[in-house]
Amino acid sequence: MLAIKIVFWLSIFFLLYAYVGYALITWLLVKLGGKKKPLAPVTEYPAVSFIVAAYNEEAFIEEKIKNTLNLDYPKEKLEIIIVTDGSTDATPQLVSQHEGVTLMHKPERMGKSAALNRAVPLAKHPIIVMCDANTVLNADCIQELVKHYQDEKVGGVAGEKRVLSQEGITQQEGVYWKYESALKKLDAQYHTIVGAAGELFSFRKNLWTNIEKDAILDDFMISMRIVQKGYQVKYEPKAYAMETASASVKEESKRKVRIAAGGFQSITRLASMFNIFKYGKASFLYISHRVLRWAVCPFCLVLLLGAGIYLGLTSGELFYQVALIAQLAGYSLMLLNYLLGRVNRRIPMVQPFQYFVFMNICVIRGFFRYIKGKQSVTWERAERQVIAAQP
Repeated sequence: MLAIKIVFWLSIFFLLYAYVGYALITWLLVKLGGKKKPLAPVTEYPAVSFIVAAYNEEAFIEEKIKNTLNLDYPKEKLEIIIVTDGSTDATPQLVSQHEGVTLMHKPERMGKSAALNRAVPLAKHPIIVMCDANTVLNADCIQELVKHYQDEKVGGVAGEKRVLSQEGITQQEGVYWKYESALKKLDAQYHTIVGAAGELFSFRKNLWTNIEKDAILDDFMISMRIVQKGYQVKYEPKAYAMETASASVKEESKRKVRIAAGGFQSITRLASMFNIFKYGKASFLYISHRVLRWAVCPFCLVLLLGAGIYLGLTSGELFYQVALIAQLAGYSLMLLNYLLGRVNRRIPMVQPFQYFVFMNICVIRGFFRYIKGKQSVTWERAERQVIAAQP
């Protein structure tokens, strides 16, 4: 009985710490650290190579190129490279029609990591900006990113991901990214973010090392390898990439399961980040923000339910009986909300909790996909909602 109670309370502790406690501790550490010196105005912009890896994006690539060419950055200091390796539609042909854009194309499809390993070393300029092909950027995003490179300790800068969504559970994807953005701001204010999203990410080219061709989360690995070299990766919310939410729960699930499989792969390859004596603040943020979310919390939900059922039925203690009723009632409401969603009816207050459980189920599925070795690096991307995304 005592062992089950320990499992019950440890599960609650890890869930509360990973999603609330660590943020409060980091916020307090930021406040105790005092105000940071603001960045000086940029007097001369550095030369930038802007790289987009695109696979079968003929439906959106023209809009992407137009958006990129209209970015507010000195044209003579901006190199635009679009890599279309493996594309079987008209994407390469459409890219080749535009002046001021360098096309890199190979018929073989080996995944995004291989494409970046080919493109980055050939880039001409000292700052690399990577961006996904299905996003729209605000006009001054590069200006906002590069201002951080005045600090020699900064090795990379990530922009903000903004999700445009319609009603439904996928709308919670946008809510989740607002929460995630707030955490990244805290991480960066304290020390460094621990993992950048590939929607918009920049780094110093001289810090580049080729990533494994089978890397699932290439953007995460690139940013963490920079942190391992002793540099900081900052977060700039004034530089943002907009994309629509997944078209359906099925499509969102496909994407999150892949990310989860990549998370477990990344944890094994970044094992040295557990050495808090070597990486200090970065280790604290990495374990709190990433490892617990990917490798601990999803299983804590399962253990909490299992321990709650056992204690609620056998302990005879009122607290555990009430806790069991609360868990069963909560999951029942989520199931009801899921069924109502099929006829476009929902319980608004239940949506965020349902999305939270949905995310953690995807992580567990991703874990089993990873240990079975079934997550391919050349995955089929998730379909997105059709919503005009303009800055």
